[in-house]
Amino acid sequence: MTDTPALLETRAPQLAGFDAVLFDLDGVVTPTAEVHMRAWKTMFTELFAQWDVSPAYSDADYFDHLDGKRRYDGVASLLRSRDIEVPWGEPGDDPSLDTVCGIGNRKNTVFIRVLADDGIDPYPGSLEVVRLLIEAGVPIGIVSSSKNARPVLEAAGIIDLFPVIVDGVVSEEKGLPSKPAPDAFLEGAREVGTDPARTVVVEDAISGVAAGSAGRFGLVIGVDRGAGASALLDAGATLVVTDLADLLEENPA
Repeated sequence: MTDTPALLETRAPQLAGFDAVLFDLDGVVTPTAEVHMRAWKTMFTELFAQWDVSPAYSDADYFDHLDGKRRYDGVASLLRSRDIEVPWGEPGDDPSLDTVCGIGNRKNTVFIRVLADDGIDPYPGSLEVVRLLIEAGVPIGIVSSSKNARPVLEAAGIIDLFPVIVDGVVSEEKGLPSKPAPDAFLEGAREVGTDPARTVVVEDAISGVAAGSAGRFGLVIGVDRGAGASALLDAGATLVVTDLADLLEENPA
């Protein structure tokens, strides 16, 4: 039988002493954040040009209004930043409709096309940490705002590694508010059967880090994929790494 405490203390000491680890997906386990960024940029650049909206869409808009949030909440937030109000609509709205839901669905059409065309590979460092936790018998789960979490995990070939997945679909079904509210992570802790105070949250989004902090999780690891280390620390990260491989000891005893 694997000596769980000894294994983690030797290979990933910062994770030792915790009962479970909850991972965000996009930008933490898989580089889907890049696909999302391209899809949002394509969609909003075209929309703002059609509507003659200024300022034009920028990468800062992604981090300020979209990153880590559920799709429709992100659309509403970005439109409000331009003093634009449109009807909310319904989740089944056609992508051609100028409603919050229609615009969100329009972006998702672009995202699914890119994912199908290009596929996706998990970050090697993240996959190594995930496999180490599984070997050590530590419960793990995915907590993602995306409704595409399961298709992404399937495309990456790693869905079977995560017995607990709290995604945008689950959050909508259970009425859980978007990050930075902690509810989705708290649901993840409940489903893996651990106390938040003894659970690790791993996030790359400012809103996700803030959610982990608000939920009083025992350790909140920020992965800096572009949000900035200082912003992640200000949001409540306990520590910040540039890749989860940074958590691994290079020469374990």
